[in-house]
Amino acid sequence: MNTRAMHVLVIEDNAALRESVGLLLRAHGHRVDLAAEGRAGLQMALAEPPDVLVLDVMLPGLGGLSLCARLRAECDRHVPVLMLTARDTLADKLEGFRVGADDYLTKPFANEELLARCVALSSRHRAGLDHVLRIGSLMIDRRSGIARRNGQILALRQLSHRILLMLAEAWPRAVTRSELTRRLWGEDSPVSDPLRTHLYLLRQALDRPFDTPMLVTIHDMGYRLQADS
Repeated sequence: MNTRAMHVLVIEDNAALRESVGLLLRAHGHRVDLAAEGRAGLQMALAEPPDVLVLDVMLPGLGGLSLCARLRAECDRHVPVLMLTARDTLADKLEGFRVGADDYLTKPFANEELLARCVALSSRHRAGLDHVLRIGSLMIDRRSGIARRNGQILALRQLSHRILLMLAEAWPRAVTRSELTRRLWGEDSPVSDPLRTHLYLLRQALDRPFDTPMLVTIHDMGYRLQADS
């Protein structure tokens, strides 16, 4: 896998797993710091924000969900967070996304998948960027979770907001339906087509009150945002 070297912080209380992940990442040329409990890990992340944070949900001292929420509130840049968890229900994943996680990986996992997800998170042009994304008149504050267009706050439901954020982070490229579905629901995608519903709700909030639509459907591919100014 030919990628630029990353700085990865792994916060995991299971010593064997922590060392295994560290060895894997170092074997691929990445710099790795390790922490065994939440409070020390948070201090390390704030002192030297990594390119990717691999974060266990169940941690002593400070749990992974609380750590992620504090990182989002206190860090002056966006650190991509990959959550590790043995709990794989949709409710668990949504709670992680609510506090600011970027991706989820359920234990046990394949080393190749963890590595691929870390590389993907690091290469989405987010590491080191300001919390505020701007595309035309659209502004998304990743720290507060507030999105505005022409200064007007958009009333977005949780999953519609996540779709908008994914599209904004990918801009100007398009995002496929399969990528959106995987990142929203993982491998346990619902049998129905909930993505259609959430895209409709996103359009109602993002485009309907304004003259120029920003959410564009790319035939046989997916969706992307287009700047309105």
